[in-house]
Amino acid sequence: MIYTVTFNPALDYVVRLPAFEPGAVNRTESEDIQLGGKGINVSCVLGQLGFKSVALGFVAGFTGEAVEAGLARRGVSADFIRLPEGLTRINVKIKASVETEINGRGPAIPAGALEELFRKLERLAAGDVLVLAGSIPASLPSDIYQRILARLAPKGVLCAVDATGELLVKVLPYRPFLIKPNNHELGEIFGRTLSTDEEIVECARLLQQKGARNVLVSMAGDGALLLDEGGNVHRLEAFKGKVKNSVGAGDSMVAGFVAGWLEKGDYAWALRLGSACGSATAFSDTLATRTEIESLLQR
Repeated sequence: MIYTVTFNPALDYVVRLPAFEPGAVNRTESEDIQLGGKGINVSCVLGQLGFKSVALGFVAGFTGEAVEAGLARRGVSADFIRLPEGLTRINVKIKASVETEINGRGPAIPAGALEELFRKLERLAAGDVLVLAGSIPASLPSDIYQRILARLAPKGVLCAVDATGELLVKVLPYRPFLIKPNNHELGEIFGRTLSTDEEIVECARLLQQKGARNVLVSMAGDGALLLDEGGNVHRLEAFKGKVKNSVGAGDSMVAGFVAGWLEKGDYAWALRLGSACGSATAFSDTLATRTEIESLLQR
């Protein structure tokens, strides 16, 4: 089974308008409410690909109920921990000539609720997949990803981590199955600006030497690069299309990569499916659908 963890789920209120003028009354052309949170995005795209998953994390208040109901409508199983106080956050995504985001803080997560999450994770077994994605709320310890992987490492659970900076680096000794920095995040870890494939591969190998099994580097319009656990480099150019949306593209790539690996056990295919999922989301107003993903794969 595949499990995803979202520490800070959200309802994303997405508004579209021709231009956004701060300090003035702005009228939208269209608007909708989408589920938010990186792990939730991964679960939704996995569902489009025919893979069942269980979304874990924390929800609170009526907005948390809306997140649970939204996942149920999409056929995604959830096993959230309900917090007694606060509200699952609402994020405002303004799509105009430039994208602007206003993200809420979300509820505080008490120590008892965190221990309840650990008890749920203790049920995972060899062959299960766990996806940890995104930043963590200020109410949680900064080493939370590290603590989770330390507990799961002896169990043989395949862990995929999509995080940045120290949050990512600290999990490497526990040999995560997959990490997915983008090229800028990879450079920041080493205090460098990476301009060539050779420089990206060099830094990816350093992370591999620290423990990562597979390093998937997304590069937006320049495509993606994978350094697999056998030391092989796979390079894929970007799919062509009009970018409409940057939210969830990286999460979609993680979902596609995991699904591709589970489907065929082939890293080249996992990279291609992951790239198609990421691009399909970028070319859409929402997360990619199966039809949109398959259309890119047929090119």
